[in-house]
Amino acid sequence: MTERVITLCYRKIIDAAATRPWDKLVLEDTYNELRIQAQLYNPERRFRTYAELVHHVPGASQLSFLVSGVARGYLPQLGGLVPDVVDNLGRRFLRFSRFQFEIINSDLLDKSRHQVTINFFSDPLTWHATIENLLLVSAAAADPENREILTHLVPLQPFLGIYSIQTPAAV
Repeated sequence: MTERVITLCYRKIIDAAATRPWDKLVLEDTYNELRIQAQLYNPERRFRTYAELVHHVPGASQLSFLVSGVARGYLPQLGGLVPDVVDNLGRRFLRFSRFQFEIINSDLLDKSRHQVTINFFSDPLTWHATIENLLLVSAAAADPENREILTHLVPLQPFLGIYSIQTPAAV
């Protein structure tokens, strides 16, 4: 059994169809912040959508970064665990320490068209095997003295993928 160290990425898309309270708060506050920040790039209000701003106004591509601070404020509520991803026992276990916020689409006059994503990058995991549609993983920093390694079976699901694989060092 070949073991590799991997990082998973979960892409959480948040839009007007959001039903969870955390998602709704992130959506609402990022929309309000976008409208405030967009005034710097669109003082005459010539452009209505995020795409128009990015296409026509130099520097408007910075809006995702400027708005990301609002989303960052909500991350501590997740307790370091990637939302929506559970193991086969229904437990949230996937830890993250990196994320990337991005505005997908927005309309400065229509909140229902606001759509953002947060990409969560997991802490390193040891990938032991794939069993049907499940990845058998454990924390990458397992204690080598301990013969018992606690594992999780992670169902493959939409928007969850292997972001990177660490190759073994040449000997």
